[in-house]
Amino acid sequence: MTGTANIRELLTRNLRTSGIYIAFVAIVALFFFLTGGTSLSPQNVTNLVLQYSYILILAIGMVMVIIAGHIDLSVGSVVAVTGAISAVLVIKHDVPWWGGVLAALAAGALIGAWQGFWVAFVGIPAFITTLAGMLLFRGLTLLVLGNISLSPFPAQYQKIASGFQNGLLGGNGYDVFTLVVFAVAVAGYVFSAWRTRSQRIAYEQPVEAFPLFIVKLVVVAAVVMWFAWQLANARGLPNVLIILAVLVIAYSLVTQRTVFGRHVYAVGGNLAAAMLSGVKVKWVNFGVMLNMGILASVAGIVYSSRSNGAQPAAGNMFELDAIAACFIGGAAVTGGVGRVTGAIVGGLIMAVMSNGMQLMGVDQSVQSVVKGLVLLLAVAFDVYNKRRAGAR
Repeated sequence: MTGTANIRELLTRNLRTSGIYIAFVAIVALFFFLTGGTSLSPQNVTNLVLQYSYILILAIGMVMVIIAGHIDLSVGSVVAVTGAISAVLVIKHDVPWWGGVLAALAAGALIGAWQGFWVAFVGIPAFITTLAGMLLFRGLTLLVLGNISLSPFPAQYQKIASGFQNGLLGGNGYDVFTLVVFAVAVAGYVFSAWRTRSQRIAYEQPVEAFPLFIVKLVVVAAVVMWFAWQLANARGLPNVLIILAVLVIAYSLVTQRTVFGRHVYAVGGNLAAAMLSGVKVKWVNFGVMLNMGILASVAGIVYSSRSNGAQPAAGNMFELDAIAACFIGGAAVTGGVGRVTGAIVGGLIMAVMSNGMQLMGVDQSVQSVVKGLVLLLAVAFDVYNKRRAGAR
């Protein structure tokens, strides 16, 4: 195979993954010009992180559900009911803030186990199970709250989603600690990318040209450090961004480097082959649904902290935003394909579009139309890629 053919094959294989990053940069640049630079101001970048963090948390769990060949329509209701449980305990019964957090996590785990039982061991499709769960847990939210809103949370609970790490290392008008944290993260990314490239070369797998590899590292480092500079010039490092970063790193490792992660891909990619290979399909499906319940409770804690209370309508339509983030980020509708980082980028694309259109004063109905078209095009692109691959 010639060098040109190698490059063409490499670009074709990575088109969807690379394309989503290019699309993200293009959308950010578009709204930068449309809003006169407001969308990339330090204050707005910080608000973007705070306002959409819970959708990104849901997307991490949802992409694993989709990879396994399922869908979860109940996560918005789980966000609501776990936030309600935490609010009732902390606000009405004076339980310490951390007690409310633990109770919400436990409730999310029980909900995930409940739905995992019906999906994995009874054999009810996840679509039906979670559709029932969407109604069930929304009703439980109303019962727990007595159909009224509860607020406010104590200051410690509010800091989960609204607090910042600022001033730990000083700085003249900006937060040095934030810059140091992101610099360490960039160094870790460079090391990981270099190691992965070396391993691919050792196994005689195709890699991009060295100059292109260096350019990619420089661009990623520049974008990340620019983002860090924006945060450092606003209020510092948001606590919720720390939570999100830990989850992204942990679940990237789980999906790419563990036996369970490989089994999730196997179940979604080819169920019959997975069963013949000895994969415990039922337990994989149970684990995926259990994990989704736990992450939905984390999102519920973050959302209730951010809104400083619990409302009966909390989490409404969150499941659609999370699902859209996964498909825009490259997950396949048939399962077996998807990455945590892709889901995060897909969620960020939705966040940037929503935030940018809000800054422009675009009507909510038009925003829904745009989001729907973007989701449709993303899935159409996935179908097109599969047909082209099948025609070869």
